[in-house]
Order: sequence, then structure tokens, then C-alpha cells
Amino acid sequence: MMLLQHARRVSWPRLLAGMLLCLLMSAAALAAAQPERPPDAADAESALSDARKQIDQIREQLEDGGEDAQLVRWRADVLDIQSRADALAEALTPQLASVTARLTELGEPPAGTREAPDIAARRAQLQKDNRALDSQTKLARLLSVEAAQTAEQISTLRRNQFQARLGERRDSFLGTPFWSELRGDLPRDLRRLKELADELRQAADSTPTAIWIVLALAVIAVMVLRTACSRLLVKLTATRVPPGRLRRSFLAVSIVVLAVATPGLIAELLHIGLTWDATLSDDTGDLLGSLVAVVCFGGYVAGLGYALLSPDRSSWRLPSIHDDVAQGLRRLPMVLGVLVVAIWLGDELPVLLNASLTTTISVTSLAALILAAVLAWGLRRCTRLQQQLRQADEDGRVPPRPFWLSVLVAVTWAVLITSVISLLAGYVAFGGFIVKQVLWTLAILCSAYLLSVLIEDGFSTLLAPSPQDEDDARNRMRGQAAVLLSGASRVAVVLFAATLLLAPFGEGPSDLMHRMNQLHSGLQIGEVHLRPSALMQALLVLALCLVGVRLLKRWLANRYLPTTELDPGMQLSAATLFGYTGVVVAVALALSALGIGLERVAWIASALSVGIGFGLQAVVQNFVSGLILLAERPVKVGDWVSLGGVEGDILRINVRATEIQMADRSTVIVPNSEFVTKTVRNVTHANPLGLVQVKLPMPLDADAQRVRELMLQAFAAHEGILENPAPDVFLEGVESGHLLFNARGYVSSPRNAYGVRSTLLYDILQRMTAAGLPLASPSTLVLARPPARGGAGKPDIDAVEPQPPGAPGDAS
Repeated sequence: MMLLQHARRVSWPRLLAGMLLCLLMSAAALAAAQPERPPDAADAESALSDARKQIDQIREQLEDGGEDAQLVRWRADVLDIQSRADALAEALTPQLASVTARLTELGEPPAGTREAPDIAARRAQLQKDNRALDSQTKLARLLSVEAAQTAEQISTLRRNQFQARLGERRDSFLGTPFWSELRGDLPRDLRRLKELADELRQAADSTPTAIWIVLALAVIAVMVLRTACSRLLVKLTATRVPPGRLRRSFLAVSIVVLAVATPGLIAELLHIGLTWDATLSDDTGDLLGSLVAVVCFGGYVAGLGYALLSPDRSSWRLPSIHDDVAQGLRRLPMVLGVLVVAIWLGDELPVLLNASLTTTISVTSLAALILAAVLAWGLRRCTRLQQQLRQADEDGRVPPRPFWLSVLVAVTWAVLITSVISLLAGYVAFGGFIVKQVLWTLAILCSAYLLSVLIEDGFSTLLAPSPQDEDDARNRMRGQAAVLLSGASRVAVVLFAATLLLAPFGEGPSDLMHRMNQLHSGLQIGEVHLRPSALMQALLVLALCLVGVRLLKRWLANRYLPTTELDPGMQLSAATLFGYTGVVVAVALALSALGIGLERVAWIASALSVGIGFGLQAVVQNFVSGLILLAERPVKVGDWVSLGGVEGDILRINVRATEIQMADRSTVIVPNSEFVTKTVRNVTHANPLGLVQVKLPMPLDADAQRVRELMLQAFAAHEGILENPAPDVFLEGVESGHLLFNARGYVSSPRNAYGVRSTLLYDILQRMTAAGLPLASPSTLVLARPPARGGAGKPDIDAVEPQPPGAPGDAS
């Protein structure tokens, strides 16, 4: 039953997520550690020859320039050649090292003697293999450098073409020459468009009717399924997702996914119907295939805008947008999604139809103007709605527009106006580019915002401190992990968004993927070659070792050491030393898994020793002193010590300092070096006994033997006084007219002496009173003035004499 109750408290989603993460890490480590078959000499020679021919061909074609799309394909091919050359060089390097090691083992041929035939043949073969591998490795590295240079050359050519294209000016469509040329070219372009429509109609007619019926039913099923999934996602989000902001961000992402999948599936079904009999030309088929992806992107833009505006569910809205503004802009995302598809078709159809330049300019200008008008309408409507809300707000509930948002709106207006002026002036490429860049930037910023919110909400919810967990340290660690993981993920989102924003300027996701592929081959730092697989393996080894050290340390502290005869302080010291040793071993194993030998670490340590000697001398001194305290144990946890005016109990011995609790419950942090270099008084060292002394002054006429018996009886009656050594009473002597008795007894610990002494005093005084033995009173000084001689004149002197208690003139 207890196991069942514990199982109910288990967070199964977190457990499954953890198991999945461990499985993925194990699979990645196994995949990284799995050795690949090394290429032989013939395969390497053939691969290098083919790559050389391909890169030479691309370089020859670059002399004549090319279209941007062709340059993109060439650059991708060149980067692929570079990756393959790097991989080949990396694969040949171990073989070359192995052959060189075997040649070194054989050594030089002996002079003056003839080698055995088999050894001579083996030496000749190894030397041949060594020369071949060395030349192939050098050729692969040279090819990698040439490919990198060619890729940079292509990037420079693309940037130059991009700048030239943006600065190119054509006849404005406001002028008469443009329309005159358009009237001459438009009929021919319309005929080509009609031919494309006829081709599509023939492809649709060639598809059987039954297929179209099935596809139509599939489209209806997609629409019905989209409605059902939308309702189901809202229900699941409200009931299954943990409460908090994660529900809103998860629902927003779900809306975006549905908005992408629905038009994408419908477009794919139509694509299947049109290409059923494969009667379309290759160019038309490629256009329809790309159109499916563009439709998905248009659905993404529409779904992203609808998810952020959330006009039907204001309580689920992520950004701080007023309901009136969200309702006023609810149609804008759908219009932008349709415009994305229309603009792409306006760019691709003229290329497919080989349309005239004036027709291309007309279509591009019309699409850019429509997009600029839609964006301006949305911006104007949003601004007007916010102004109306602020004017109608009498209670000050509507916050003013932030300064950065006002600047962003002003910049957007400036860009849109510049785009329209450029289009009207004939700079069609520049005007169309900047207005498309506004839409692209808007989509990227909204996507980055949604991903950042999802990451923040996900980590803060899944790693939130559990109210059922009373371990503050564990809750604090989970909170720190949530903040660190969220921050790192959001930085990655920002970097990826910046890369996508630079895509129209010649840098894009392909460059990012190429850099990531280059990282797969490793990073050379001095003589150390860091590979992602080795780094992943090292992190896995470090994590497993640290977890193992922590579990073993906990087992030692809680299970094994309490069964030994060691005192609690020694048990804590042993567990702490084991933890330090385990961390050092874990780091050493992780470095070995990373490929960094201990001899290199020794060189690094020797290099850092100079800096440690100057800058970290005090820290290292305290650390070493802490190890000495844990090893020699002159003081331990729980000891009562006195050091330089500080007296209290040792709470904890840390790496750098020791915590001492004072009598007033305050804590003093003392560096460990103080315990090694200075004099320390350890009251409880080696379990000493506590001494209890009670001194009593008695009158001279008191019965000394009776006083001794009463004091011994009081000591014997107290349970805290030890029988061995036995208590005793001593008569120390006569002081100031009193008998001074000194009773001594021992208790088990010096910490108990103060309380036992107080209890004994109460008991002894009570016994003395009951036996009629009063304590001696202290001596009193009485000042008296003697009578004047002869009844007149001044006294000679003031007499000072001691008087017994109760005498006349007593001033006590």
C-alpha cells in the first residue's frame, strides 16, 4: 500500500521525460562512439579526384557569373565538398599515424647486413602506404581550403549582385513608356499564362474522377479533423497541462501547428491530384511542389498572428494587447498569410513563363504595393484603436505606449513610405525588398517571442519547486536549473532569429547548418582536438561520476559510517574527504574521455601555479588547511574551541573556512589557516571530563566535618556527578577570618559543568540552612569619629577599625 501511495505521488510526465532524455543521451553516445569503416586508398583517391573535378568546374562557371539561385546551389555543393574533404582527412589521419608507428617499430634497416625477405617486403609496403596516405591527407586538407575559398568567393559575388540589383532603376509605371511597352508584351505573357492554365486543366482531367472524389473527401476530413483537434487541444490544455502560463503558450503553439498542417495537407492533396498521371512538365511540377511549402508558410504566418492576438480567448492571450485592438486586427493574419502565397507566386510565375521584364516589374510592384497597403492599414488601425482607448480611459487603466514601441512604429512607417516612393520612382527591386523584409522581420520577431515564452513557461513550470518537497536545497537547485536552461535556450532562439533575419542579405540557415556541420568534425585548440562526440561522452562520464560520488557519499554518511566506532565529527570528516576525492577522480575521468591526458593537465597546473602563488595564495592556503583539519583532526565538528577571542562550537568545516556558533547563537566564519597557524584552545578535545567546583566561606566556629559531609552528600545525590573520579571536599585554609571549603566533582562533559554547578549550589545552600549552618558574612569596614578631647577643638584623626556585623554604626 505504501508503494502504491508513493507511486501516485510520482510525476509520471517528468519521469517519462527523464527516461527519454537518458535514452537519447545514451543513443547519442553510442552513435558517437560507434566506429566507422575507414576508407581504403582506392576509395579515397576516387573521392578526391571527383571532388577536384567538381570544384574546378564550379570555378570555371563562376568566371561568367550566374543567377542567384544557381550561385546558391554552387555554394551548397562547395560546402558539401569541404565537409567531405574534412571528414576524409580526419579519417585518414589515424591510418597515417598507425602506419608511421609500425614503421618506427621496424626501425632503420641494419647497415651491412641483408634483411629477411618478409621484413623487407613488409617495410616496402608500409613505406608505400605511408606515402600514399600522407599525400591523400594533404590533398584532402588542400581541397578543404580551396572549397572554403570558393564558398567565400561565391558569397562575395552574391553580395555584389544583390547590391547591384537593389540599386538598379527601371522605367516607372507612372510614365507613358512603361505602359506602352507593357501593352506590347502583355498579350504574349497572357498567352503563356493561358498555356500554363491549360496544362494544369489537362493534368486535372487526366486524373480519374474517383481519385478526385477521394481527395475531396480527404479535404473534408482534414477540415473536420482540424475543428475536432482544435476543441480537443483546448480541453487537454485546460485539464492536462500544469497550471500557469504554460497552458497559454502551449495552446498558442498548438494553434500555430494546426494552422500550418491544415492548409499544407489540403495543398498536398491538390498536388497529388494534379500530378497523379505525371503529365506536367518538370518546371511546373517543381513549382507545385514548392507551392505546398509556401502554403504551409502562409498558414504559419496566419496561425502565428491569430495565436498571439487570440481574439476569441482574451484570458489566454500571451502579449499585453487590449481586447478592442485584438478584435480590430483579427482579419490581418489571414490576409498576410494569403499575401505570402500571392507574393511568392508573383515572383515565381514570371520566371516559369519567361515573361517580359515589364510584366515582371508590374506583378512585383503590384504585390509590393498591396503588401505595403495592408501593413500600413494594420499599423494605422492599431494606432487609432489605442488612441481611442486612451481617450475613453478615465481611470488610467490603459498604460501609455512604451518609448521603444513608438520608435519601432515610426521606423516601420518610414520603411513603408520609402518602399512606396521607391516603387513609384522605378527602384522596384529595392522597394519590393524592403517591404518584404518588413513582413519577414515581423514573422521572425513574433516567432522568437512565442518560442521564448514557451521555453520560459516550460522550464519554470516543469522545474518549479514542489510544495510537497521539504528539501529547500533541492528546490533551490531546481529553480536555478530552470533559470539557466531557460536563459541558454532563449539565447539560442535569439541567435537563430538573428541568422534568419540576415537570410535575405546573403547569410541564412544554410550557412548556419554548414558551421554546425564543421563543428561536428571538432575544434582544434593547440594540441587538443575537441570533438562533439568526445565532449558529449566527457559530460556523460562527469555526470555519472558525480551522481555516483554523491550517492556513495550519502550511503557512507547515512548507512555505513554510523555503524562504525567513529565519532560523528570523524564520520563527517571522512564523508567530506571522500567527496573531495570523488570529485577529483570524476574530473580526471572526464578529461580522459575528452582526450586530454593527465600529463597535459599537469603542465596546465604547473603553469597556473605561478598565478596561484601570487593571486590565490590565501585561498589555496585555506583549502590546504581545511584538508589538514579533516585529516589530522585537531578540531572537529562539535568541538568547543577558543581562538583569538572567539569561543563557541564548531558547526561545519568547509573547504575554505570553518563555521563557529557563539553562545548567543550567532555564527562566526573563521579561515581554516587560523586553526593551523595560531594557538587554539579545544575544550572538548579527546573527550575530557568537566570539573565542577563549589567554594563556600564558613565562620571560624563552624563544624568543619559537618560541612564536609553535607557538601559530599549534595554531590553524591546529583546524578550528573561521576562516581569515578569520586567527588571530594578540601579545606583550603582561613581567609579573611573565614574557613574556605572547596568541593570538587566531575561530570561527563565540560558543557555540563555550568548547569550542574548551579544545581549543586541550590542544593548545598538548602542543606546548610536545614542544618543550621550559616554562611560567613564578608568583612565590613566601619568609619567612626572618636569624641573630642576637652570637649572642644578638632579631632586628631579619623579612626578606621573593623567591626563585627551588627555593631553600632554599621554602614553595611
